[in-house]
Amino acid sequence: MAGRQKAMRSAASKKKKKKKKKAASRSSKAGLLFPVGRIDRFLKAGKFANRVSAGAPVYLAGVLQYLASEVLDLAGNVARDNEKRRISPRHIQLALKNDEEFTKLLGAVTIPNSGVPPSIHVFLVPVKPSSPC
Repeated sequence: MAGRQKAMRSAASKKKKKKKKKAASRSSKAGLLFPVGRIDRFLKAGKFANRVSAGAPVYLAGVLQYLASEVLDLAGNVARDNEKRRISPRHIQLALKNDEEFTKLLGAVTIPNSGVPPSIHVFLVPVKPSSPC
């Protein structure tokens, strides 16, 4: 009997020793920094559709993270060119206006406190007279 009880105890202790897996967020499972759960909640609360699939917020979070990283990368380059350590709205605007794809995507967007893009209209540029030969 003692041998059987010992075997049952060892089996029970093996079951108890199994560690519980720590809960992993959907963002960490997808390898994203943007919050998948929050985006899912906004999609459901926004009534964009009657139902929201499980993959939709993950995909949307990935797209938003990619766009944000591209904007910050371009704006960081502009800030470095202007010898600044912080990215200001002006740097973001200059970065977006100098990039062809972002200009197409965000052409009608106004960024507050960013000024105007530096450009001189062709009509205002003085024409140099051609020298007679």
